[in-house]
Amino acid sequence: MSASYQLALRQLTDSALPTGAFAHSLGFETYIERGLVVDEGSFAGWLSAFISQQLTYSDGLAIRFLYEGADVGELDEHLSAQLLPRQIREASTKMGARLLEIGAEVFPSDELGTYRALVTSGRADGHQPLAFAVVARSLGVPLEEALAAYLFAAVTSLTQNAVRAIPLGQNAGQRVLRQAHDGVAAAVEHVRHLGWDDFGAVSPGLEISQMRHERQRARMFMS
Repeated sequence: MSASYQLALRQLTDSALPTGAFAHSLGFETYIERGLVVDEGSFAGWLSAFISQQLTYSDGLAIRFLYEGADVGELDEHLSAQLLPRQIREASTKMGARLLEIGAEVFPSDELGTYRALVTSGRADGHQPLAFAVVARSLGVPLEEALAAYLFAAVTSLTQNAVRAIPLGQNAGQRVLRQAHDGVAAAVEHVRHLGWDDFGAVSPGLEISQMRHERQRARMFMS
């Protein structure tokens, strides 16, 4: 049973999973345009902040709440309200829609069917962390493993995009990923101790940079 969910989890978080993550920088392209992210060190610094902020207080906390039995429709509504930058909100729902579609084909479950029905009927927006959490929980993946896998998959996608955009060398990208191990582990631990009042408590500076991306003159990414 353990081997079964481990293989499924690897498929679910593989960078080859076609959710469209390659098209999103989730804000770091704004920092490139402003000359603040220019190399391995500066990107690693941005990534560390992103892990400890948005991935912890938004995505990670949403996953934990769903695992603890919170209503998926209510969580979906909270995520839509707290993701203030339009492009980030749309990125979450675009990747979520793809994950719901893929999940329905390869990892179907009653829980996933219920969430997908809410999205199809317009009663929910369909956010990526919730789609992931519904699938992972239905597969029997323990919360901490699900959190670590989701967060590191997000970090991997962003780093691959940074390799192309800054650009960084492939070895530099691997060094950044290795440095991110501690940040992801710390985020998983931190999520365990947060409450509803912490949900969506993201740095205003990060959100402002994500809003600015919408009007950036030249862009490689959708967000």
